[in-house]
Amino acid sequence: MKFIRKYWSNILIVLVIILLTIPQTRKEIQVFVNQLLASTPAEVATKNQKQLENYYWKLEDPYGRWKNLEESKNKVVFINYWATWCPPCIAEMPDLEELYQAYKTQVDFYFVTNDDPEKVSIFMKKHEYTFPIYFSTSKTPDVLSSNALPTTYVISKNGKIVFDKTGTANWTSDRFTTVLDKLIAE
Repeated sequence: MKFIRKYWSNILIVLVIILLTIPQTRKEIQVFVNQLLASTPAEVATKNQKQLENYYWKLEDPYGRWKNLEESKNKVVFINYWATWCPPCIAEMPDLEELYQAYKTQVDFYFVTNDDPEKVSIFMKKHEYTFPIYFSTSKTPDVLSSNALPTTYVISKNGKIVFDKTGTANWTSDRFTTVLDKLIAE
């Protein structure tokens, strides 16, 4: 018993390392750690906010229906790039579903992935997520291009990119939803 009390932190670290080497537990541990580390996203300083000039971006949902970002001009827009294999993406999904349920009538949501549509469908059903999924079918507007996952943009009604966050975030925090409410009220 003295041994365990004295070396409990070392034992815990070894246990975590062992669990990370097992493929079946690796992703779950990474998701859990990302959820613990998720912070409130920071608003882009007004002087650094990029302007979305070109809204032309064709997307397709899993059912073959077309959508163009142009339909969201003069609306608050939430765009999230994600993948089913990305632990940080998966970590923020419960918050994103909650945000979508709270704001789906006031904000245009685009959850964009390049994953295999069948994998996406299985993932969405397994987790009972209802937010709208899209696959890009044309060139992404330059100011919305990203090579990292997850990446999220929040665009004001006048086309300013107010949030530009790469990595896991707490999208249901009071600080974020207060800013989102202000953008909706503008």
